Parts: sequence; C-alpha cells; structure tokens
Amino acid sequence: MPIKVSVVIPVYNPGPYIEDCIASLLRQSLPGDEYEAIFVDDGSTDETPERLDRLAAEHPHMHVVHQEPSGWSGKPRNVGIEAAKGEFIQFVDNDDWLGDEALERMYNYGVEHNADVIVGKMVGKGRPVPRELFRKNRPYANVENAPLIDSLTPHKMFRKAFLDKHNLRYMEGRRRLEDHVFVTEAYLRAENVAVLSDYLCYYHVKRDDASNAGFQRFDPVGYFKNLREALDVVEELTEPGPLRDRLFRRWLRNEMVERMRGQRLLKLPADYRRELFDEIHKVVVERFGPGVAAGLQTTQRIVADLIVADRLADLEEFARWESGIKASGVLESLGWEGGKLTIGLTAEYKSGGEPITFRADGDKDLLVPPLPRASLDAIAQLGADTSAPLAKSKVDVVVRERVSAAEFFQPVEFTREKAAVKGRQGYFRHILRATARLDPLTAANGVALDAGIWDVFVRITACGWTKDTRLGSVRSEEAGRGRRAAVVGSPARLVLPYWTDPHGNLSLDVDQRTDRISYEFAGLTPADVTVATGPDRLTVALPLHIQGESEATLKLTNVATGRSADLSATVSARLTGGAELRAGLPLGELGDGQWRLELIMPSSGAGEPVALPLALDVPASGGAAVRHLAAAAADLAAKDPGRRRPASRRAGLTFLRRAAGKLRRALKK
Repeated sequence: MPIKVSVVIPVYNPGPYIEDCIASLLRQSLPGDEYEAIFVDDGSTDETPERLDRLAAEHPHMHVVHQEPSGWSGKPRNVGIEAAKGEFIQFVDNDDWLGDEALERMYNYGVEHNADVIVGKMVGKGRPVPRELFRKNRPYANVENAPLIDSLTPHKMFRKAFLDKHNLRYMEGRRRLEDHVFVTEAYLRAENVAVLSDYLCYYHVKRDDASNAGFQRFDPVGYFKNLREALDVVEELTEPGPLRDRLFRRWLRNEMVERMRGQRLLKLPADYRRELFDEIHKVVVERFGPGVAAGLQTTQRIVADLIVADRLADLEEFARWESGIKASGVLESLGWEGGKLTIGLTAEYKSGGEPITFRADGDKDLLVPPLPRASLDAIAQLGADTSAPLAKSKVDVVVRERVSAAEFFQPVEFTREKAAVKGRQGYFRHILRATARLDPLTAANGVALDAGIWDVFVRITACGWTKDTRLGSVRSEEAGRGRRAAVVGSPARLVLPYWTDPHGNLSLDVDQRTDRISYEFAGLTPADVTVATGPDRLTVALPLHIQGESEATLKLTNVATGRSADLSATVSARLTGGAELRAGLPLGELGDGQWRLELIMPSSGAGEPVALPLALDVPASGGAAVRHLAAAAADLAAKDPGRRRPASRRAGLTFLRRAAGKLRRALKK
C-alpha cells in the first residue's frame, strides 16, 4: 500500500512531553499502512532515544533516525524530508499533537483540491495561533485572497513532489525563523493552498516549564538578521507594489510593532528593551517603504511611526496607556429560537474601568490617547494619523471548548452607535450592538459542537486592537430569564447554557459534561411544576426548549423497597412554551407506595439520570397523584410527628442532600 502521509517530527530532549505527540500519532484514523512517522532525534541526552527505539520496535510504521546534535530544527526536518516515502509530508513538533482524524482529513482535502500545501485548523494551548485564517474553509487559497501570511509555523502538510521540484528545504544550524523562510517560499510557489477549518487538526502547546524554543529570549541582532532572510524571499518572488507591502506588513505588525506595545514591551528589562528597539528601528528604516505601515490600524501605525522616529520614551508612554485597555461586554438578552441560542449584547473598549472616548472632528473620528502633552506633541510632529476608522470596527462572538481550546466564530449581526459623553462637547463612546445566533448543530464551522464545556467570548476589533472578554458576568434580567436548557437535533443533543462560578460568565454544557442539569431541575418549586395524571399516563411540564419531540426514559424508584422501573417517555414542545414529558403509567404493575422520579435526558451524551423533585403516590385504593418531593415528605412527617424518619421523609432529605451536593460540585466546575 503506498504511503499517503509521512509525519516528520524533530526531537530534542522533550522528556514526557513527547508522550501526547506519540499517542496522537498512534490514534490516527488513517490506516497504519497508509502513513508513517519519522522521529529525527537530534542528539537528545534524556531518555527519549530509548523511548523512540522501543516505539519503532513495537510499531512498524513508526521510525526513528538518530543523529548528532545540529542545534535547531532545520536539519532534523530536512533529514525527515529525505527519508519520507509519503505522497505528503506533515511536520509536527515533539511537544505538540494532532487531532485523531487530522492526517486522513487533511490528505483527502489536499487531494480533492489538488493542493501543494494543506493548512489544518490549529488551536493554541497557551500559545497564540491564527484566528481569521480559520474562520471558514478555504479550498483554493493564496497570499492574495486569504491571510495565509499570518500562519508561518511549519505545522502543515506539503506535497513531497512539490518540495523536491523547488528544492524547498529548511535553513540549518542554530538560527531563528527558518520556518518563516520555508513556509513563505512554499506559499509563493504553490499552485494551490487548501485551508481546512472545520476540523481541529493541530494542537500547538506551551509546555508547563515554558521551555519551548519560541518562548526563549532571543538575541535581537541574530533574530532580525534571520528575519531579513524571510523578507528576501518575498522580494525575490514578488514585484514591488501593494502585494509585497501587504506581505511585509505581516512582519512589521507581528514581529516588530506588537513587540513594542503594552505590557509586552514594559515587562522587558530596560537594557534589553533598548537593544530590541534599536534592531527593530534598523529593519524598519532599511527595508520598509511608507506603503507598508500605511495599511496598519491606527494604534499600530502610531507605534510604527514612533519606531521610525527613534522615539522609545514616547513609545513607552503609549504602551503604558495601551496596557490598560480591555474589551467589555454586556449580555442584554438570551433565549432559544427555533433550536438556536440567540445572544444579544453590547460591547465597547474600556480603560481603567471607564469607556474609551473618541473625538469628532468634522467628518473624521479621532483617537485621543490620554498621554502627557510632550508625547502627544511628538506624535503630532511625526504626522501620525490618529483618525479612528470606526466604520471598520466589528464584534464577534466566539465559543471556545474548555479542554481542547478549539474555538469557532458564530454568525453575528451588529450595528455601530455613537453615544455622547456628558459634559464633553464633541466626545463620544463607540458602542457595538450585536445579535449572535448559535446553532449547536452547525456552530463548529458547519458541523455540530462536540460534547464538552464551551465558554462564550465577545471579541472586539477596532483601531488596531483585537481583544476578547468573557460574556455574561454583566447581564440584564431579561438575559437571566431566557436561560434554559434545550434539546436539539436527531439524535438528540442536550445543551445547557449556565452561569459559571464565581464570575457568572456564560458557558454551554453540551451533552451533560457537568451535572448542572440536575441543579436546574432541583431548583423547581411546587409552583413551577405542572403535573397531570390519568388512569394510565403522566404529564410533566419541564423548563426545556425543544423542537418537535424526542424519546426519553423515565425511571421510577420505590421509596420504601428500592424497586425501580424504566418507562418509555416522550419529550415534546408545548404551545405555551417549554417542554412536556409524557409517559404511560402501568399502575397495576407498580403497586401502591411512593415513587421517586428520575429523567434520563434525550441526549447523545453519557449523562446520569436527572432527579426530578417529584414524588408519585400510588395508593392501594387506586389512582395516582404527583407532588413535589419535599412537600410529600413534609406531609408524612406532619401526619406522624413521632415517627422516626419515615421512608418518604428520608427520601425527601436524601433528594435535597443530593441536590445540594450536585450544586456544590457544579459550582466548582
């Protein structure tokens, strides 16, 4: 069987961090005879060489190459390319890992779209990764129609014939940004680049000991010497003009301007800060024309202008102001409509807890940083454009899975509003009003959300800032009233919006990954519970949103004997709102006594039965009645006050203790 994919992993002293990488390779859905993994051990001095030798001995598609230390990742990757037998090569770092279906999905996607390079959706575990690039699938991407240049790490799949045709190899030796040089050239030479965004392919991980190479402080002179080599590739393969300026802008923005902003700058030691600034100044002056910085957002452009003018002190003042700017959001409304969770919100930037204000100057809106006069004069003398392009501002709603950190943009409609500032003529706040509609069955770039806990974020982009904040801690009463669980899809999925503790942010529990649904029902009072019984049926109103109907199971447990029975039930939508549980009652089979009710929710998850605060009384004389469990226990206690904890009372107390315990556990999550 021909090898479809060769996975190349450069290895140097990863210790236990390599285990997740190995495990993910062994879990791949691609058959073992259709892919291979090539670990290139670059002179490791820990236990890794022996670990890899054992792995290769146990699994014929796992290979290891041992070599003398070369100092960086370039040579090991090149050795892996030469040894690879696959049609495509996927590069993986030894402390990262792949999604279980990553190789199969990326290979099929690349073949389908005849791609030379396949970029699979990445997630950062403590590390930044591109976001806009993965907003949607891009089967036919290039540097002109997609933000490919935002993703220059090597963790992609490349057609081996393409690499050989252009003799694409990594620069070797102890150096930085060899991946920028390699990937940039690949993008510019590729016939097609395919971006796969509907499956989480690559987990980019920050180690607990923060020893990843990318987190180590670097020598500015050497770093920016290597950066110039990536710029050389762009100059060789593009013509002067807007495209080249746009590509150069990536390095100006990410590698220079962003290093000179906010706490990222201020936390650096003064001597290192000056050394870094001086090298950045040299590159900007030497290599970038005015068209490069002209495409930056307002705050980024101010920083770039201060770099060109060699004004580090003013840059530090600007960084002190920027470091306090945060996104804020108010959850105005929440509710289910047609199986979709509708989220209404307002959002704006704040600094020091107060909204950031802008100034109207004719038909222009201006950003007015509260800086010392000397710094403002310096910015004005530079001719820096402080106009605020608020018409281009936007707001996004993003859901992020708590364990994997996978995140997905949700459909949003929004408007921009100028709110006058009392007592300050000409000044205003910039407020974004948005409505997002989250469909659990399509929210993950067109596919359903996986089971898990999904935290909800609002993301504001304006004036060169892109900042996130959790949503829900500040909310209206209307939003509180609209929060309820929902049953969606077929097979049914149970989705519960809830408030986190202690901050009260909005999260979604998909398929009962917490026991919070039990708390939802435990909180019902007798007034909340509508029950109707007939000779052979039971109907209970539930605080759920559902479309149509879904099958469920009602579990009855006799309080005195512990005997249980499972009844088939149906959960369906009510015309008056909420849901209705209906189940047949085989009263003759149950016999007299009191029965506790538990609902096994209609969900594809593996959630436990949910206790309902109800007791079914079946008297020997016939008929049946349903009451709130606590009320039933209290009635029995009142009738026989001398009785020592009758079974029904014990049942009520047990239920309440269980509910309290579940609440405590839920609040810890």
